[in-house]
Amino acid sequence: MKRVVIIDSGGANIASLRFALERLGCEAELTRNPDLIGEASHVLLPGVGAAEDAMVRLKSNGLDELIPQLRQPVLGICLGMQLLCAASEEGPADCLGVLDHRVTALKAVPERPVPHMGWNRVYPTPDCALFDGIEAGSHFYFVHSYAVPVNDDTVATATYGKQFSAALGRGAFFGTQFHPERSGPAGARVLQNFLEMTG
Repeated sequence: MKRVVIIDSGGANIASLRFALERLGCEAELTRNPDLIGEASHVLLPGVGAAEDAMVRLKSNGLDELIPQLRQPVLGICLGMQLLCAASEEGPADCLGVLDHRVTALKAVPERPVPHMGWNRVYPTPDCALFDGIEAGSHFYFVHSYAVPVNDDTVATATYGKQFSAALGRGAFFGTQFHPERSGPAGARVLQNFLEMTG
């Protein structure tokens, strides 16, 4: 039986994420309780705001130590994906270190303001379970000022001036820089694919 939890990281997108999951028939529990998170079948880590502030909230509940030890499927969303990395230029901040990458600032130019906000095409790598059934070049919704450069854990890319990681994956840990809960049918399929993963 699925027991899905959303880590209460203070993000403003939590309500829309819960609604998106409900549309898929999934009732997710919002919690900061380490025991409930550890016992869950699937864990979502959303996030909106600054990396440093988010890490303070996670540390206050001991979740900075718990999350890297999880073995069930974990999905970080937007800032939540960035928090799975080792560090961020935003702050700067030390993050969870699940993935050994550094989050860097997007560079603003007149034709490409920061934050990067709106719909963008996403190109998954072949055979990534998170994007099963999703056509390359599908549009997803982004709101971010920082990004993870393309690396060995990149499972999807997007371009805003230059390529960046639209999604990361290693083992049971996944992250999307875009907001699947705000990305229409393609985003719903990403969430469904995540919920169908087994630990």
